[in-house]
Amino acid sequence: MPARVQVADRTMPHRLASATITVTDADGLPLADTAVEVRQVSHDFLFGNILFDLMPLMLGESTDEARDQAQLAAWCDLFNFGTLPFYWRAFEPTEGAPQTSRLLAVARGFSGLGIKLKGHPLAWHTQAPRWLMGRPVGEVERLLRGRITREVENFAGLIDMWDAINELVIMPVFAAEDNAVTPLCASLGRVEMAKLAFETARQANPNVTLLLNDFDLSVAYENLIEELLEAGVKIDVLGLQTHMHQGYRGDEAVTKLLDRFARFGLPIHLTETSLVSGHLMPPDIVDLNDYQIPDWPTTPTGEARQGEQIATYYRTLVAHPAVQAVTYWGLTDRGAWLGAPIGLLREDGSRKPSYDALQNLIKGQWWVPPTTVVTDEAGRLEVTGFMGNYEYAPAGKKASPTTFHLG
Repeated sequence: MPARVQVADRTMPHRLASATITVTDADGLPLADTAVEVRQVSHDFLFGNILFDLMPLMLGESTDEARDQAQLAAWCDLFNFGTLPFYWRAFEPTEGAPQTSRLLAVARGFSGLGIKLKGHPLAWHTQAPRWLMGRPVGEVERLLRGRITREVENFAGLIDMWDAINELVIMPVFAAEDNAVTPLCASLGRVEMAKLAFETARQANPNVTLLLNDFDLSVAYENLIEELLEAGVKIDVLGLQTHMHQGYRGDEAVTKLLDRFARFGLPIHLTETSLVSGHLMPPDIVDLNDYQIPDWPTTPTGEARQGEQIATYYRTLVAHPAVQAVTYWGLTDRGAWLGAPIGLLREDGSRKPSYDALQNLIKGQWWVPPTTVVTDEAGRLEVTGFMGNYEYAPAGKKASPTTFHLG
């Protein structure tokens, strides 16, 4: 019987894989009764977070390099999947002058650390450029197509995953802010607007992975997905936003939500996730953007709640076979969305219980640490772990490790 190396948590068989490895010498002969160190290198599952705060560090523009280096280390110790901002208004503040070179430098820097990247988003009514205002819808369509083509082509190979269109359910009736994209969507209709985004992006990079992303998780989103699929729109991934500033929805509610969207047979990404570590937003607030207060502090009670809830939430997500990725919306409270205390680190960079809870899962119960075992008489050992990359090498010897993949 080969020696066994096993991950601690084996309750999710759909996430696990096993392999029998035969360890050999330089001549290809099995190394019997030999101590071998095995360790996990990466997860296939995409554990993500935004990279917005760390962009100045990659550009050499950090105002506190020691702080940002520490934050980058904390980020990389948990996550393997990063979202970069491509909000059109900020990316191209002046018509014809996009921030391409800056974002390319950022993408190259993070990609060099082994981080898989996603761009967010290609088409969205919010954060559309002010200079688009007053243009005829035909011209807006032409410019949007050009913007999508430009970004997808320029970043191909670095960013091959994009939120193709964001919040399409509300797009043609959006009234909170005047913009030039809502009239375009109202003119084309949701289906044609989706075709514009998906088909333009795929033509620019046939190898791209494209998401439909929305915060409206009602039956309206389900109906829209059905319409798009019937119309032949090729959606690669369904994106679900779950900002929970008003409290955790509960494991049962989350599972029911996932089941509703899993029926389409597409992978699911939880694209924008957050839980607060301070007081909860009042339940009567409909639009989260309407609750912005001068000070929203993290508290010990809130941090304990956030830590417990984030652990059970991630367990519920990873336990569901349709879920392929989850992106948390911010590492620290510093500059967090809407000023909410949603970070896994406090403003001073110290860890909240939520960070430790995720670390215990991602790099603890769901991770094979360096483990030394002895091969059997045929030089074999068996490894069972979460799908991902692994390596092994004879223990105590200077030898290049041999890599292998489970999955």
